[in-house]
Amino acid sequence: MGSDIDVSFDCVGFSKTMSTALNSTRLGGKVCLVGMGHDQMTLPLTSASAREVDVVSVFRYKDTWPLCIEFMRSGKIDVKPLITHRFGFSQKEVEEAFEVSARGGNAIKVMFNL
Repeated sequence: MGSDIDVSFDCVGFSKTMSTALNSTRLGGKVCLVGMGHDQMTLPLTSASAREVDVVSVFRYKDTWPLCIEFMRSGKIDVKPLITHRFGFSQKEVEEAFEVSARGGNAIKVMFNL
């Protein structure tokens, strides 16, 4: 990925996405599971433990929006690279967007232009 990842956020909650976060995060880093993931997951915890990767979670979002908005406004966090696909809002484009999202691959965030 080009550099050490200090903190990873899994906002999906699947074994595959949590495993990717755990394996991608640097020695001594943190992985945060956001929201409600699957009830049961198979994860590479031994490897993460050996690298002292901390796993934390957050379920409630109370009072977090102002800080997030400030991070984006100030440029501390750039979310633009996360938007990998943009589509219009016609029936055909909406169907194509859902197909792209369902296939996975390099689709991270699929957005609609309204």
